[in-house]
Amino acid sequence: MTTMKTLVVNEPRSLIWQARPLPTPTAQDVLIKVIAAGICGTDIHAWAGNQPFFSYPRVLGHELCGEVVACGSATCGFTPGQRVALIPYVACGECDACQSGKTNCCEHISVIGVHQDGGFCEYLSVPATNLLAVDDVAPEAAALIEPFAISAHAVRRAGIVSGDAVLVIGAGPIGLGVAAIAAAAGAQVTVADTSAPRRAHVAQQLGLTAHDPLEADFEQQLRAGFGGKLAAKVIDATGNPASMNGAITWLRHGGTLVFVGLHKGDLVIPDIAFHKRETTLLGSRNATREDFANVCELMANGTLRADMMLNQRYDFASLAARFEPDVINNRALIKGVIHFPD
Repeated sequence: MTTMKTLVVNEPRSLIWQARPLPTPTAQDVLIKVIAAGICGTDIHAWAGNQPFFSYPRVLGHELCGEVVACGSATCGFTPGQRVALIPYVACGECDACQSGKTNCCEHISVIGVHQDGGFCEYLSVPATNLLAVDDVAPEAAALIEPFAISAHAVRRAGIVSGDAVLVIGAGPIGLGVAAIAAAAGAQVTVADTSAPRRAHVAQQLGLTAHDPLEADFEQQLRAGFGGKLAAKVIDATGNPASMNGAITWLRHGGTLVFVGLHKGDLVIPDIAFHKRETTLLGSRNATREDFANVCELMANGTLRADMMLNQRYDFASLAARFEPDVINNRALIKGVIHFPD
């Protein structure tokens, strides 16, 4: 085989097939055969032309599980046939953030599938340092390690410990991951989302309580779950400015507010509410290898499951035709995984 099938966003709203040369790994790289790939909101925004600082054409796909085919060097640390998950953030290693261990917010970060071509293709060559061995995790779960790792990083940023009263706002994939990981840490977790189907998903797949934040008695419901108190930790995973601006309303005095959802514009937080709580306000971006390893362990022992966020499956061979009707226009979609042919 000298060429491979590749799905390319040629321009906004145009997804086409191309035959591209099979990659040859450099000395620092590993060639993987893609087994499964998650579909992220970033992929959807890129298709629609709404992803900032994005260039076309682009091969999407940064939530990946693959099988090692070949190593560019005998010392890459992996062997052919081994199952791996991708850590898609390629950091420079030299900026202040990298030097302090915060590679997740590298000043010059390049994300595979966003800033450079990704895994909506049959084979991909990636740096060996950006792979994680996942032989004990099922492929479609391994493809979701990346979004779960973003959630794990937010939980770590919030400093969540057993017994904490935690409100997670937004039951999209990242919010669901945050809720599941916080609950696994022993926290008391309540989820808020305006979507009834998503609240039902929280109850069915995570076994947690979910409320509609637009209900008139939402605060009463929240306090009832937390012994009459507001949340000690609030993590907003919506990326919705109205939600993010109002999230402090549900935070008790002395609490911590974490924004993991991203809004492109400005936020306006009421200063009196912020100061009288002596609020700790944190941003959470991407994830580190530590977060990926944590999620891998939680998946291997059954604490985290793919179906906590996964509710749609797709075949790579038919994805171009299905992408707009079954992904873009699918209001029931929470998280989809693409399965590649053997």
